[in-house]
Amino acid sequence: MNLSIGFNTIQNVTTRNAKSKLRGNTEALYILTKLNNVRFEFIFTYLINNSKRLFSTVMAVVRAFESSKQYRELKLRGAVVQNKQLRILPLEQLYSTVNGVWNLSSEQGNLGTLFVTNVRVVWFANFSEAFNVSVPYLHMKTIRVRDSKFGKAMVVETSEQSGSYVLGFKIDPEEKMIEVGKEVQSLYKVYLACPIFGVEFESENAPDKLEDLKVEKVVDDVEIENTSEQTDAFAAYLTEGGNRGQREPAFCEELGLAMEKLPEGMTLQDLWQIV
Repeated sequence: MNLSIGFNTIQNVTTRNAKSKLRGNTEALYILTKLNNVRFEFIFTYLINNSKRLFSTVMAVVRAFESSKQYRELKLRGAVVQNKQLRILPLEQLYSTVNGVWNLSSEQGNLGTLFVTNVRVVWFANFSEAFNVSVPYLHMKTIRVRDSKFGKAMVVETSEQSGSYVLGFKIDPEEKMIEVGKEVQSLYKVYLACPIFGVEFESENAPDKLEDLKVEKVVDDVEIENTSEQTDAFAAYLTEGGNRGQREPAFCEELGLAMEKLPEGMTLQDLWQIV
């Protein structure tokens, strides 16, 4: 049994107390979603007492998704321009500002300004900042210069998910328009190779790399000694002593002391090796 909830379907995320047959009164995570005009509500509780890590993580990720929509969604008449200047997003870099750009969406066209960044292309009308369009590279399908009823124009086609728009921009002279078109195509290719979604994160408790865990193999310097002779000498010493009782003492010149006589065939060195 499993469940997958897309962030784009989430309407609201809250935490409040709930009654659970398993946990009793406990804090729960409520996720309200909407898909195909049908609303769903999901309730989650955490098995670890007095821990809100699950709730805070989910809510932080949802906020990050909501605040970064301009990186991923085509916007019409959005709050993207202020005082005739583009409102730069985090991680966004402005490459070109082109004045005198005609938007060919209407019969007569509208004169405005075009901004080209590493994330999107933004145009707004000179007569009203609210009349604008922001097209992220993520939803661009093609960028090319082709003929239109207004002459040569830079045409941007968007993806089906963004509405399948066909946007035309005319810049005079034509050489300038071709230059801007090549710049947009180049930045589009760079974006596809390394997309920017507007979300920064740091990994916590990341596992160590395999190369860091490898340990060089060390060969132990082991010397194997044959102790069979020592064991046999010790056994003979004990056996003979047990059969004959206590041995008579004798003077040992090596030690300068009196000691029990050694069994036949055994030396003092053999006893030292046993010790």
